[in-house]
Amino acid sequence: MTAATSPASPDARTGHPTEAGVGARSRRGDGDRTRQTILDAADRLLMESASEDAVSIRAVADAVGLTAPTIYRHFTDKSHLLFEVCAVHFDRFDREVIAPVAERVEDPIEALREMAHAYVRFGLEDPEHYRIMFMGHADHTPEQYDDHQILSTGCFGTVVAVVERAVETGRLRRIDGGPLMTAYVLWSALHGIVATKVAKPNMPGPAPTALVEAVIDANLHGLAL
Repeated sequence: MTAATSPASPDARTGHPTEAGVGARSRRGDGDRTRQTILDAADRLLMESASEDAVSIRAVADAVGLTAPTIYRHFTDKSHLLFEVCAVHFDRFDREVIAPVAERVEDPIEALREMAHAYVRFGLEDPEHYRIMFMGHADHTPEQYDDHQILSTGCFGTVVAVVERAVETGRLRRIDGGPLMTAYVLWSALHGIVATKVAKPNMPGPAPTALVEAVIDANLHGLAL
């Protein structure tokens, strides 16, 4: 009779399952849970340190009681891991904030205005996630995330749909490049607000809310029929 395999005991230092235990569960199809554990640990380290420089593969591995090679089985490198962490936040932002606005606010112009304020607020409240996704060096962008992938990660598609609704209802004119170009113009202006405040938080100037109103009014007035 074969002896039953006992469940892996947690590491005394971290409280997380040992490497052997995690590996055994992964072989039983639990790789997704391991991946999520890694993402959660990386996000926690990023939030606690407020700096991507403090988040290393070794630090994440130590935090969850794994080895670095186990991390690399799920993520090609640190940039890939951090981009995936940020993508989770942007997708949640779209799901919990932007998409509900699109459904709740009937007037597409007012919906775009509310989305704009929410976007800038999100960027300023989560500056490190925003910095990694949109303000990092080009050579720090993992190959899994080209320009199209970054722009399609979280809320951009929702904004394009609302712009399309504004065009179809006669609130905005259609420009060369269509609703995608209009959404890109609006995003570029809002990104400028967030990037300036993230890079230079003490720089004097108008409050972000006033800047958002000016951006929306200037851009949408120019695009109005």
